[in-house]
Amino acid sequence: MLELARELLPLVRADARLAAVTVVGVARSAPRGVGATMAVTADGRVIGSISGGCVEGDAVVLAHTARVTGRPQTARLGFSDDAAHAAGLACGGSVDVVAYPVMTDAATVAALEAAAAGRRAAIALPLPDGDTVIVTAEPAPQLIIVGAGEHAAALCRIAAASGFSVTVVDVWEALVTRERFPEAAQTSTALPHEFLATVEVDDRTAVCVLTHDERLDVPALAAALRMPVGFVGAMGARGTVARRAELLRESGITDDELARLHSPLGLDLGGSTPAETAIAVLAEITASRHRASGRPLRDIDGPLHRHASTATADRPGTGAPAPVGSDPSRSADTMLGPGCAPRALTTPTGASA
Repeated sequence: MLELARELLPLVRADARLAAVTVVGVARSAPRGVGATMAVTADGRVIGSISGGCVEGDAVVLAHTARVTGRPQTARLGFSDDAAHAAGLACGGSVDVVAYPVMTDAATVAALEAAAAGRRAAIALPLPDGDTVIVTAEPAPQLIIVGAGEHAAALCRIAAASGFSVTVVDVWEALVTRERFPEAAQTSTALPHEFLATVEVDDRTAVCVLTHDERLDVPALAAALRMPVGFVGAMGARGTVARRAELLRESGITDDELARLHSPLGLDLGGSTPAETAIAVLAEITASRHRASGRPLRDIDGPLHRHASTATADRPGTGAPAPVGSDPSRSADTMLGPGCAPRALTTPTGASA
């Protein structure tokens, strides 16, 4: 539910009657993963989706039932390949869902406000037998772009649309403007390496250097390569890449640290415009983040979606896997049916998913 915080918050504040449907389990392949949510208002307006259109009709019925009865409902949508296609789940998988009335109490409002503002948030969703499943939302992953040229503007637009919280850093005040970077969460005209020393980062953070000025590139990259970020990349021709590597070594960067650098930056997609280059850059960031090959899906085997990696099932305060609910001895099957696995669901607050 927290993934729809911006859309639901005005309705909840207005004490509107609505219900939501959240995916709590995915078997095989499905268009969206665990945590995907759609909401339905009393007048039938649908907000969000759980499958990209495959099973939304059934989900709407579940939501209306939960809203009218005031009780949560659970269901599995899609089973075998034949049954999945019959149910409209064209990808041949199945999803386990819980439908529930959306409360308008202070706790719900507070959780939605936090998620809408990009902060960590958590909320408990009820199950029919009185147990709960916990949905948590994490802040959007950061993308820090060093440089404010046309390639940076294109990357900012595409990354923001993909759910990143984008920061643009460049010493040129005439370039780092709201008119050029309306999608950026933050802009700065500080020296890039000094700015990097002030920000909180994690392993989901990506740093891309697009300045083409070794006076700025080298100190910024030297700082980024020693930070606990998940991705460091730098644009440049092969000659520039070689020269930059030499300067980084002279500055004290080790070969192991230099091996983290993605440069030249981007996957080989063949494009050359700023927008095409931005797509190639974001594609490499995404592939690196998910440890994927970047190859065409038709050339590889296995599941198309890696939803299992987006959900965790932790006992609060311990980090140990445990069933969700008040009785840890009960299996997931007794709560949602055979094969279902309710868990603590984590979704990014900065994305629509």
